Amino acid sequence: MVYLSTGGFPNLSFDKVVESLNEVDINAFELSGGRYTGEIKNKLKKLSLDNSLAIHNYFPPYEVPFVFNLASLNNEIAVSSLRHAKLAIDYSSYIGCRFYSFHAGYLVDPLVTELGETIGKRSLNPRQKSLSIFISRTNELSRYAKARNVKLMIENNVLSTRNHLEFGDNPLMMVEINEADELMSKTDDNVGLLIDVAHLKVSSKTLGFSPQEYLTHFKNVTWGYHFSDNDGFEDTNSRITDKSWFWPFINKKACYFSLEVYESNKKILKSQYELTKELLK
Repeated sequence: MVYLSTGGFPNLSFDKVVESLNEVDINAFELSGGRYTGEIKNKLKKLSLDNSLAIHNYFPPYEVPFVFNLASLNNEIAVSSLRHAKLAIDYSSYIGCRFYSFHAGYLVDPLVTELGETIGKRSLNPRQKSLSIFISRTNELSRYAKARNVKLMIENNVLSTRNHLEFGDNPLMMVEINEADELMSKTDDNVGLLIDVAHLKVSSKTLGFSPQEYLTHFKNVTWGYHFSDNDGFEDTNSRITDKSWFWPFINKKACYFSLEVYESNKKILKSQYELTKELLK
């Protein structure tokens, strides 16, 4: 299934985004972020009658936002993150979607205003302790999801040069092959990988590794992909082309694809969406 992410419309509620893009005959959406709205369950039920829907990471958004971090050592954030993930799994089951995907954890708890920007320098939580906690919570969520016929996918984080310089280290999980390998080997068979190729492009440039090798290494355990492009320095959710670097290295037999191009022009989004579907044939 090829979805279009609603993440490029942060000032609109998900139902308004879906209704607007239905006008250009897009009928499959990955719900991500957006503006807070009420009556989520009723709106999901109504929209799922004519659309294929999937839920990603921080959806539904909250009236009082928080940073979703399943690796947090802060008890309040950890409890809120687990509660949110279980709600998202419940909604995924409710709309008949087989997958719920979320980001790998952070070694810090960024402010809401820092997401997508430079994260202010602060002390990092111990990496192995945080990774162990993240794996434990993921397996807890996997058991919860499996009972509801939902599979989980973990998305690789993006490490920009400016955040790497700010910390002098990597404050994010699953950026490199070795750590992603460890994480996947210690989670159960209801957990797969969602590779964001744009995140990978930036992270590989920052740390100097091969993004093609990463894609090839995980090809058999990758259940889904996020597609967009950038200049390698920042995750800008720019347009893709038929010449984009990642096409020869992805698994076109994967179950889940999401176009994460942030573009307000509906005709351009439609063109990008159709291009994605054509190149996956």
